[in-house]
Amino acid sequence: MRRTGTKMFAAGSMLVLALTACSNGDDGNETSADQGEPAADAVVFVEDSDLGQILVDAEGRTLYLFLPDDQGGESTCYDDCEANWPPLAVEGDPTGGDGVDGAMLGTTEREDGSVQVTYDDWPLYSFAADETADDVNGQGVGDVWYVVSPDGEPIQ
Repeated sequence: MRRTGTKMFAAGSMLVLALTACSNGDDGNETSADQGEPAADAVVFVEDSDLGQILVDAEGRTLYLFLPDDQGGESTCYDDCEANWPPLAVEGDPTGGDGVDGAMLGTTEREDGSVQVTYDDWPLYSFAADETADDVNGQGVGDVWYVVSPDGEPIQ
């Protein structure tokens, strides 16, 4: 029982740190959290949310874009930023579920050689502080992180 409480405390502490660092108007580059492994094949879906229809990953986690990436297809989110905003990495080719325009899906190579999924040339990320599939805690963080519409546009 003590072990579970310690894990819950650690998870809660990481969430507080991530939200604190990301809520002060910076770009979310101040804390770190664990990143997931690349999926053999990433699937992007469209889901309904309080913000309208948005892109989500195969686990239903909200996907975000980072305005400093400037829709150029290359990620500018590394180090602490990458720890808080894990890139949607893939080993194969990404595929689109219902509502996703497959022609807008692509990939970009990151500095470490991993491959990140893009949508309409925006690199896609999740947010470490989103605890459940329907969370959108990253929406508007630092005025640079936004959920992605099925049209490939940030929902602001």
